[in-house]
Amino acid sequence: MDYLEIHGPTSLSGEVKISGAKNAALPIIALTLLAKNSVKISNMPDVVDIKTLLKLLENLGATTSFDQNYVEIDTCCLTNTKATYDIVKTMRASILVLGPLLSRFGHCEVSLPGGCAIGSRPIDLHLKALEQMGATINIHAGYVQATAPDGLVGANIVFDKITVTGTANIVMAAALARGVTTIKNAAREPEVVQICEIINASGVKIEGIGTGELTIQGNDRELINIEPFSVIPDRIEAGTYLCAAAITNSSIKLTNVRADHLDSVLGKLREMGIETSSDETTIDIKAADFINPVKIITQEYPAFPTDMQAQFLALASLADGTSTIEERLFENRFMHVSELQRLGADISLNGHVANIKGSNELFGADVMATDLRASSALVLAALAAKGVTNVHRIYHLDRGYEKLEEKLVKLGAKIKRLSE
Repeated sequence: MDYLEIHGPTSLSGEVKISGAKNAALPIIALTLLAKNSVKISNMPDVVDIKTLLKLLENLGATTSFDQNYVEIDTCCLTNTKATYDIVKTMRASILVLGPLLSRFGHCEVSLPGGCAIGSRPIDLHLKALEQMGATINIHAGYVQATAPDGLVGANIVFDKITVTGTANIVMAAALARGVTTIKNAAREPEVVQICEIINASGVKIEGIGTGELTIQGNDRELINIEPFSVIPDRIEAGTYLCAAAITNSSIKLTNVRADHLDSVLGKLREMGIETSSDETTIDIKAADFINPVKIITQEYPAFPTDMQAQFLALASLADGTSTIEERLFENRFMHVSELQRLGADISLNGHVANIKGSNELFGADVMATDLRASSALVLAALAAKGVTNVHRIYHLDRGYEKLEEKLVKLGAKIKRLSE
């Protein structure tokens, strides 16, 4: 099993190119199940989760090719509509094939999903919406068995809470449904926006893109033609590198990035006294003499993202004062706290609120990653810590960050991937 050996403290400089967004690419891959043509996608991140979902599609009978961030997927001749446990267990996003398979074929079986153990993320909202669209849903032997032999029918869907994967799943299902589907309390994340824009450009009319209410005019089971497109830049990867610069008092430039997707993150950095400047495709971050404490509450987009909570918690551990971070989306997303404490971070938990007393120093130690974003927080802290930090179980990192250690080395970090 691989681990990262990181020598700190270090200073970073130079440019880093941001990869395509994993959280946009995954629903896009599922979307190809609705295409009548071979779909060509560029800026695809080369991470484990992407390869896992491509393997799932291949198991369904699709043909795929993946070379240097370019993917081509052809789902014209699928032979199977069962997404099996051996693949789905490793990645929650596999549930995204449920809506497309059901709307196209009128039946499918999808294993209940796995993924990072950051808390309860039930799929009941997905299933309830599909039932409103005429599907019959049964849970048997760990599988969602869904049928709609006459196709799905448009419906008025009101999500009890905002769900990103649920919104994407139902938008895809509605694309081939008969009639109009309205989704209220829809997710507004850029990743959801992109999938809506692709479907809309393919001839299925969607109104309200980027708002909390979407209206989809279904195509009545007629497959769509999807033109070549590029995956949007990964705003979470970008935010992670911004925190890497901030925690090491460094100046770097991010390229292939969308600053407009990072308003809340850039706003919190400004509150912490860290200057940034940006244009349409780049962000420059400047070294700061000191870091101000901050108060953060994670909420749905466009508010502060839960996927950046761990990284900012690491950054706040070196602030000049006490910060508070309130996690409102996932109940188990402070598992990285005990590992950061091993590096010397002064953090106390009170339910879903973390209080971080800033310190001048962190010290290297052996730590263990617990989930994807926790892994990146440990790497950030290690860059600023004195001595050697070994970050174990980095297979979590490989699920969502493309060539993390290679990019950091190019910026000047002293980091190696080694085997246990």
